[in-house]
This record gives sequence, structure tokens and C-alpha cells, in this order.
Amino acid sequence: MTFDTLRLDKGLYTSEKGFTKSLEEIDPSENYKGTELEGLDAYERQLKRFDIKVKGGNSDPVSKFFQTSDSAVLFPEYIKRSVEAAINTNNIIDDMIATTTIIDSLDYRSVYCKSIDRNGSIDYINEGSFIPETEIKVKHSLTKLKKSGRTIVASYESIKSQRLDLFAIMLKQIGNYINTCQLEQVIRTIDTDDTRNVISEAVDKIGYNDFANLYALLSPYNFDAIIAGPMAFIDIINIPEFKDATAGHDFHGTGNLVTPFGAKFLFSKSELLEKRIFALDKRFALEKVQFGEVVTDFDKLIDRQIERATVTATAGFNRIIDEACVVIDPKV
Repeated sequence: MTFDTLRLDKGLYTSEKGFTKSLEEIDPSENYKGTELEGLDAYERQLKRFDIKVKGGNSDPVSKFFQTSDSAVLFPEYIKRSVEAAINTNNIIDDMIATTTIIDSLDYRSVYCKSIDRNGSIDYINEGSFIPETEIKVKHSLTKLKKSGRTIVASYESIKSQRLDLFAIMLKQIGNYINTCQLEQVIRTIDTDDTRNVISEAVDKIGYNDFANLYALLSPYNFDAIIAGPMAFIDIINIPEFKDATAGHDFHGTGNLVTPFGAKFLFSKSELLEKRIFALDKRFALEKVQFGEVVTDFDKLIDRQIERATVTATAGFNRIIDEACVVIDPKV
């Protein structure tokens, strides 16, 4: 059986492996090595089969997906991939997490351990003496997973003539929204009152000394990511150390903000931040727990009942090592 004779149906979406993996099993990409189809996955080969162009000025209208019952099955995957493209492209969360855990159940309990060399003490081991222990424990509570997404409110008649390239831009807004929701989860995870490390001072605005203190408090972990909101951002770019010619030229020329110690600046409009700044070592700080992939109402989408169709993603976050996250909290 070749890619242009496959029978496509809704059952590919109900498989535990998901649409793409199920289709790939039926039509493995390795069979196309050395051919003009090499480099395409099973879904992309189906787009070629039905001559559906999804990108560029000559992209097809939405109605091209519904020329046959087989090609209509591809439409939910197109929406999913368009949303995921925005999630992956505009996702600053990747600059904060150490690892992503994919789960197939809503019940997940992570593990944690204490920082080994937090106090800078070195314990050499003499022959026959006790070897220090690193205790890894299961967390007491389950990871809080939250679903985020949007409902598409549009009749098939209103979008069938729209070019897929334009339609994808609208779908990417859903991906951006999911990113915003998950960033809010990250901030709440870092800002857990019982275990967070806080630098709190009665200052009008954050200065270079605050970053120096933060760098020292994070040690031996690296200071490689800063999360700040609009008010803190204004304070940061007005720090005198940022106003030398080289820093100003780089910021105005490239948009890349120069920060103390080379940490990457991550901007958020979250109301949880206010004037606070969160800093972390992304190698040890956070775990992302993802329940499956982006989910679409495939039945509605295939049957052209697009109005009220939903696109959602479910994820949660854990602190791995508490000491790898620090908060600057200026108290005016």
C-alpha cells in the first residue's frame, strides 16, 4: 500500500498514539528514502497526494481540505500543527525548563532532591568512612495540570474561501494564547511561598547591586534567565551599567537586551510579577509536565461543524531544585 491509496478515517485520531504516529505506522517515511518524497512525513505526503498547498501566496482555500471524505480527515491535523507552530516558535518557556515529561494520565507525581553543594562545603571521603547521601523523594502532592485553549467560532461558509496561509495566522493566535497561559503557570510555580528564595529590600527600584546579590544567592547555580514584567523592565534598562555605548548599540540595533552576567531576559505582562524579578538556572529549575499533545475537536472539524470547535493543551510545572530559583522582591 502506498501513500496515494491509503484509506483515511477518524479512527486515526482516536488511537492512543495520535494521528501522525498512527499514519506513520501505516505509511513509514523510511520507505521513501532516495525518492522525491524523502524528507516529508506521512501527513505531508497526504497533503501532496491531495495537492493541498498550506503555505505561501498560492496557498489553497480552506475548502480544498473538503474535496473528498479522505482529505477532510487531514483538516484537524492542519489546525493542530498551525497552533503548535506558534507554541514552538514564540515559546519563551523553553528558556526556563530543564526537561519536559510527556504523560498519558492526569495523575502525575514528580520527584525532588536538596541541593548537594548549596553551602559550598566539600566532603572528601576517606577510606572506610561514611559516603554522604543525596536523598531523592517523591513529592507529596500531584502536579497541577491546567487546560488552556480557545473555541473557534466561525461557520464553514464564512471561512471556506479563505486562503490557508491567512487562516493559519488566526490559528497561531491560539498558540500564542496557550503560551501566555502556560507562562502564568510557570510564574505561579516559581512563586510558591513555602520554598522560594527571596531577596527583599526597601528600594524604589531595582539596581545593579540587586543583581549582584541575586547572582551570589543563586551560586553554585548559573544565573542564565530573568523573568520580569513591564515595571521591572523599565528599571532594568535604566540601570547605568546598561547605558554604555556598546550595550545601547546592541539593544537599539538588535532588540537584544544586555543584562548583568549575560542572563537571558524573558518578558511577561503577568500581573503576578509587578516590579519583581524571577531568576533561575534553567538546567535545574523547572520540569514541564505535558498531558498529550494539542487536542482538537476532530469530529466537528471533519464534519465541517467548525463553529464551537475547541483547541486545547494541558500542562503543569514543577520545581526540581528549589535553590535554582530566586526572586527579587523590592518593597517600596
